[in-house]
Amino acid sequence: MVDDMLLLIISSPSGAGKTTLTRDLLTHFGDLTFSVSHTTRKPRANEIDGNDYHFIDRARFDQLVSAEAFLEWAEVHGNFYGTALSELERARADHKKGLVFDIDYQGARQIKVVRPDAVSVFVLPPSMDALKSRLRSRASDDEATIDRRFRNARAEIGHYGIFDYIVVNDELEEAKLRMRSIVYAERSRRSRMARTAEQLLRQSHKLD
Repeated sequence: MVDDMLLLIISSPSGAGKTTLTRDLLTHFGDLTFSVSHTTRKPRANEIDGNDYHFIDRARFDQLVSAEAFLEWAEVHGNFYGTALSELERARADHKKGLVFDIDYQGARQIKVVRPDAVSVFVLPPSMDALKSRLRSRASDDEATIDRRFRNARAEIGHYGIFDYIVVNDELEEAKLRMRSIVYAERSRRSRMARTAEQLLRQSHKLD
């Protein structure tokens, strides 16, 4: 049976815009919350520990892996990322209706194995030229990092087939609307609305 909580996975190559689209969803839907991943990557200038990521060293990350504390984890661009199982419990404790994951295709596949009801979205750039331009516009990455991320993008795009939805981030406002539409559609699935329908049936019998 599908969990009432919507587990929404958002993935993309670096620079395709998933962070911007994720933030829009969290702003638009107040009952969604963001799953804060653990990472061994160094924080960027505008990132806050505990808000954007939990920044930890490799030794601590390995300890969490050994303790089976992660729902998923993977190595991405030379750094390690993982989603703690405690993120699910935090979302439930806060009475949220959905948990949004900003993770790569490896993490998406792992979550889908243990939670087949999770909904996955892959965000594409309008073109590879546009992707490279967006990567270069980041002031935080050096040339070597940009080149590595761009080379990895093709491999990442090659895994689009494991995702339920694909959104091309060409016109930003349209892409935002498409992402919101996915949330609305998934919340209306019969499997998620069955409890409401059954409650109405029980109420109708009492009125007979």
